[in-house]
Amino acid sequence: MSLIENERMKLLATALNNLGVATIVTGVVAPIAANLYGHGAISSDTTAILIGIVWLFTGVGLHLVAQTVLGGMRP
Repeated sequence: MSLIENERMKLLATALNNLGVATIVTGVVAPIAANLYGHGAISSDTTAILIGIVWLFTGVGLHLVAQTVLGGMRP
């Protein structure tokens, strides 16, 4: 694998990781912060908690895909 291909794989992994972080911030951190400051559109019902968990696992999944992409690099 050439240096260019390795750099492209690193760029793809970085993009996936950033997307995973943005997913977690959007679906988990932002609603919690909004609720703490009194602007909360989130309630404590089961549906809202399940949606937050789905966002969290989606973000973690994107991070794991990014690690898998990096694992495919060759010297």
